[in-house]
Amino acid sequence: MSAQPAAPVPVAIEPEQDPHLVAAVADGGGVVVPLDQARVLVWLGSPADFPSLADTVEWVALKTAGIEYFRAAGVIDDRRIWTNASGFYAAGCAEHALALLLAGLRQISTSVLLGWNEEVIPPAVRTLRESTVAIIGAGGIGRELTPRLKACGATVIAVNRSGREVAGADRTAASSDLDRVLADTDHVVLAAPATPETRHLIDDRTLALLKPHSWIVNVARGPLIDQAALGRALRAGTIAGAALDVTDPEPPADDDPLWALPNLIVTPHIANPSPELTREMAPWLAENVRRFAAGGELISVIDPARDY
Repeated sequence: MSAQPAAPVPVAIEPEQDPHLVAAVADGGGVVVPLDQARVLVWLGSPADFPSLADTVEWVALKTAGIEYFRAAGVIDDRRIWTNASGFYAAGCAEHALALLLAGLRQISTSVLLGWNEEVIPPAVRTLRESTVAIIGAGGIGRELTPRLKACGATVIAVNRSGREVAGADRTAASSDLDRVLADTDHVVLAAPATPETRHLIDDRTLALLKPHSWIVNVARGPLIDQAALGRALRAGTIAGAALDVTDPEPPADDDPLWALPNLIVTPHIANPSPELTREMAPWLAENVRRFAAGGELISVIDPARDY
C-alpha cells in the first residue's frame, strides 16, 4: 500500500484572517481553521486581547519582532513554541535607516524647513563617504544595512551582544565595548531590541562620546534613547542631529519640545509600515509552516530566558 499524504497543519489566524497570511499557510502546506481546532496560532492582535490557549496549540507565531509587551502581559509561556518576526522586516528597516541618515547628513529636512538658505544649510552638509557608522544591535537589520552603507563609501562597525563577527562589517565589537565604539564613530544607527539592559542606552554620558557632526538614527525601539538627554544634546550642539522612526512615548505629545528642534527628523514608525507587515511576513510564515509540518527547526524562535 502507498503511504497516505500527511494531513495539512491546522492553523488559526486571529483575530482577523489576513489574506496574505491565509495564502502563506496554504503555500506552506497548512489549512486555516478555527482556534479550537488549531495546532498553530498566528496572532495579529495586541497582548491585551490574547486568548487563552489549550495545550493542543503547539506553536504561536507573533507578527512583531519586539516581544516586550507580550512578556509584560504574561502571555508567553513555556508550554509551546513561540516565534516572533525577528529578521522578517530587516530589509525595509535598513532602507529606512539609510534614508533617514542621508536626509540628515545632506540637510534635506532642514532645506524643507528653511527653504533656499545658503547661510545655514551648505556648511552643515555632510557625506557618508569616508565616514564611520556604528550599527548598535547588528542582527538582521545590521546585516541588511551594512552593504547599503558600504555602497555609500562608509566604514561599518557592527555592535552586538556577543561580539560575534558580522559578515561584511569592517569591524565587530561586543556591546560591552560600546564606549570605545562611540568614540571611534561618526554616526550611529540603533537597531537593538528593547530590554532592561538597552533602556536609555543613549543618554547624556554616551551622547558626550560622540562628535559635533554626529547623527543618531533610531529604527528600533523608542526607550533605547533618553529623549530628554537627546533634546539637551541637540540644543547644545553636542551632536549635529537625530532621526527617529520610534519614540518614547509613541507618538510624542503634541507639546513635546522635541517637535521644535530643527535638527530632529521624526517619522511615524514607518520603517515597517503597518499595511505592508503581513505581506512581508507571508513568505517567512509559509516556510515556518513547512518546517513545522516536517518536524524541523523553526525560524525566529523566542528563547524563554531572553527578552527577544
